[in-house]
Amino acid sequence: MGRTKYLLGCAAAVAMTLSMGAANAFADTFALVTINQQALFFNQINDGASAAAKEAGAELVIFNANNVPSAQNDAIETYITQKVDGIILVAIDVNGVKPAITAAKNAGIPVIAIDAQIPDGDNIAFVGVDNTAAGGEIGKFFSDYVKSDMGGTAKVGVVGALNSFIQNQRLDGFKAAVTEGGQNVEFLNTVDGQNVQDVALAAAENLMTANPDMTALYATGEPALLGAVSAVASQGRGDSIKVFGWDLTKSAIDGIDQGFVTAVIQQDPAGEGKAAVEALVKVKKGETIEPIINVPVTIVTKENVDQYRDMFK
Repeated sequence: MGRTKYLLGCAAAVAMTLSMGAANAFADTFALVTINQQALFFNQINDGASAAAKEAGAELVIFNANNVPSAQNDAIETYITQKVDGIILVAIDVNGVKPAITAAKNAGIPVIAIDAQIPDGDNIAFVGVDNTAAGGEIGKFFSDYVKSDMGGTAKVGVVGALNSFIQNQRLDGFKAAVTEGGQNVEFLNTVDGQNVQDVALAAAENLMTANPDMTALYATGEPALLGAVSAVASQGRGDSIKVFGWDLTKSAIDGIDQGFVTAVIQQDPAGEGKAAVEALVKVKKGETIEPIINVPVTIVTKENVDQYRDMFK
């Protein structure tokens, strides 16, 4: 009798193992191809996507391109070979990655672009922010601030990431709005922070040294803003330079508290990751999705920063 119970127990265990394996075999697998895992913004995208995949009973694999555009193409080709069920892409080079997106489409694998739009790409949807329009929003805020708090005159330097299509859009939108604002604003040099904090810090320090009369800095992304904030603080220029930029961090909030960081565009990266996974789940079920899924932004200032503090404790 004991042996019979033992054999029945083994059979039940084997059956459970097989059923779990079958369940995993039929679960959707989505791949997220990101830019790097140094910036908090991209990690928050990962977190939102991972939570949504878990909720949907899907598996999410994440590839870190470490700021190398060609690595994203290679990753997508690998995921095509592995026959994943969908790909989420945070593109570095929005034009260079288009052939890989087309290859995925031809293999029957839907691609959703997140954060960076793909011009005339074969992705089925875009999730994120209209970066040119949002750049215009903070550009208008800056222009109004120059009028109300800087006597109508400013000399502004820019810390960007010149290989980033979306950060160039943010700069274009900012410049257009500032020009339309009609204040006496002189644009100084645009330096390349390369989407790396230490590089952005050195670039911002060099920009400030070369322009001792600079009165404002505009940073087009999280690493650029981190570098700009650190440069202003380390050189003791908080009384003479006002900083505007993208993507909150603890140091940006500290800068707001100290009075030299004036306004920061805050996106919802976790919401973007979540929305992208949810869209892929709908597609796999045969449902339709919108080609553009917009996620709104907020301009964070000293007036509304308190609601974001808990994110960085």
